[in-house]
Amino acid sequence: MTKSPKQIHPDYDLIIVGASFAGLVAARTAAHRSLSVAVIDAKPEPGARVRSTGILVKEAIGECDVPAALTRKIPGVRMYAPNGDHMDLTAPGYFFLATDTAGLMRWLAREAARAGANLMFGARFTHATLLADRVHLHRLNLSARYLLGADGARSRVAEVFGLGRNREFLIGLETEYEETPTVDPDFLHCFIDSKRAPGYLGWVVPGAGMTQVGLAVSDAPFGAARKPDYQAFLKSIDNRFALWNCEVLRKRSGPIPCGGLVSPLSTHRVLLTGDAAGLVSPLTAGGIRLAFQYGRRAAATISDYLQDGGPDPGAVMAKEYPTFAMKTWMRRLWSVAPPNALLNATLFTPPMRALAQRIYFERKAVKTTGKSLTAPSSGETLSVAI
Repeated sequence: MTKSPKQIHPDYDLIIVGASFAGLVAARTAAHRSLSVAVIDAKPEPGARVRSTGILVKEAIGECDVPAALTRKIPGVRMYAPNGDHMDLTAPGYFFLATDTAGLMRWLAREAARAGANLMFGARFTHATLLADRVHLHRLNLSARYLLGADGARSRVAEVFGLGRNREFLIGLETEYEETPTVDPDFLHCFIDSKRAPGYLGWVVPGAGMTQVGLAVSDAPFGAARKPDYQAFLKSIDNRFALWNCEVLRKRSGPIPCGGLVSPLSTHRVLLTGDAAGLVSPLTAGGIRLAFQYGRRAAATISDYLQDGGPDPGAVMAKEYPTFAMKTWMRRLWSVAPPNALLNATLFTPPMRALAQRIYFERKAVKTTGKSLTAPSSGETLSVAI
């Protein structure tokens, strides 16, 4: 039975579904702007069920400063060809940050709560309706003047309100091992191999207090399904990193949207952001910087709309969210999975080095070095959160 608006309480200016990067940054921003904010998430606490590799590009900390104690600075990328050759990429003054992702989520949650947001964990969003310019979450007995869906790749908010939904995914698997000295801490180790990681890659990351090892694959062109062969990847890198001798701390897996921005992004008093909106690079699968940037912007435009009669947030963000046109085209091309023989022959040629520079460091000056390794053919990876 649908309850009338008078029976539904408490009332908020903004309810955010999803307490991940985008949702928590949005909550802090909106609360700082004097909106009454609630965040609901089915997880028992903010650091539970982490599915992100948690690697930040340098630009991400320009959007949201994070505690240095929760990060590890990594200055370069070591890219491996299927035959074991590698190339090192660095750029002056540039770095990546591996993070204690669960710890970072807890810190973001504390920051949002400190700003005044009400965080409700163990609360699952199932359904909502729009009545009299308020969004009502009947099962939770909540209502708000606006609803922001930041609930991940398979957004329930998008489903309930008939908004655009992610249709293309990478499937990723990752294991956290105890920290191991066999992994050079100055590099993200990225393995390109169309046999074991078709359409994407594998990775070994010297993380914040641990070593992260993962693999992701894309579906083949025309929708043919692929499955990650994670054990084969681990076996292929075993002689290099000796992970068999390391304690396993955690495992995770999940879909990573790679189809670009969804459409439509909004309806009256409802907007999507973060992974729910497809704000993930189709090429690199990186979305944390975008979550920080556009989670904050979405909250700011909602605040302007509710407090000052500003323009509709959905219309504003439709103009500001990136379309990923070129990266979507490159994703389609990479999903073909060129044969390993072709990758071995071309990966370290000047044009491919230039492409790697653009992917990892945008247009920044980059230094490259390369050498042949005698280790066996490597697995494949690229960091899911880059």
